[in-house]
Amino acid sequence: MAEAADPADLLDQHDEPHTGGFYERLNWLRAAVLGANDGIISTAGIVIGVAAATTSRANIATAGFAGLAAGAMSMAVGEYVSVSTQRDAEVALLAKEKQELEEDPVAELEELTQLLADKGISDDLARQVAVELTENDPLTAHAEVELGIDPEALTKPWHAAWASFFAFTAGAILPLVAILLVGVTARVPVTVAAVVLALIATGWISARLGSAEIWPAVRRNVVGGLLAMTVTYAIGSLVGTQV
Repeated sequence: MAEAADPADLLDQHDEPHTGGFYERLNWLRAAVLGANDGIISTAGIVIGVAAATTSRANIATAGFAGLAAGAMSMAVGEYVSVSTQRDAEVALLAKEKQELEEDPVAELEELTQLLADKGISDDLARQVAVELTENDPLTAHAEVELGIDPEALTKPWHAAWASFFAFTAGAILPLVAILLVGVTARVPVTVAAVVLALIATGWISARLGSAEIWPAVRRNVVGGLLAMTVTYAIGSLVGTQV
C-alpha cells in the first residue's frame, strides 16, 4: 500500500524554485550575462566602425570609452527601472493579498484549498495542507501558491542594476583592449576573432542558465555580433571616404 503523502513534502515540491532566493539569483545572473553580451557587441561595433574610418588610436579609444560609459549607464538605469517596476507590482500584489486575508480569512482559506486541489491534490489533503499553511504563515502561503511570489526573495533593483553595469563594462573592455593593443593592419581581424570567442562564451552561459539548447543560442549570438560589426564597419568605411 502506498505511503500517504506528507503535506510538508507537497509544499517543498511547490516551493523548490522559490527557496534560497532562486529567482533573485537568476535575475542577477540574467542581468550580468545580458550586460556582458551587450557590452561586447555594442563596443565592438563602435570601435570597428571608427577603425574603418580612421587609423587614429586616440580617436578609436575616445569613441570606445565613451561608448563604454554611455552603454554601462544605460544598461544600469534600464535594468533598475525594469526591476523596480517588477518589484512595485509584487509589493502591490502582496499588499492586496494581505488585505484580503484580513477582511475574509475564511474565503481565502477556501481559495487556497481550491488552488491546491487544482494542482492535482485530493480534496481532503488539499484542505489539510491549506489549513497547516495558513496556521504557519497565510500571506506566504497565498503569495507562493496563488501569485508565484516568495515574499522573502523579492527582486532587488540595485542588484540587477549593478550587475548590468559591471557586466557591460567587463564585456566592453574586451574589444577595446583587442583593437588598441595591436597594429593597424591586424586591428579589425583580431577584434572580430576576440568578439566571436566572447560571444560563444556568453551564448553558452545564457543557454545553460535557461536550460536551453546550447548551439542555437551560440549561433544566434555570434551571427548577431558579426552582423553588427559588419554594418558598423561598412558605415565607417563609407564615412571615412567622404571626410
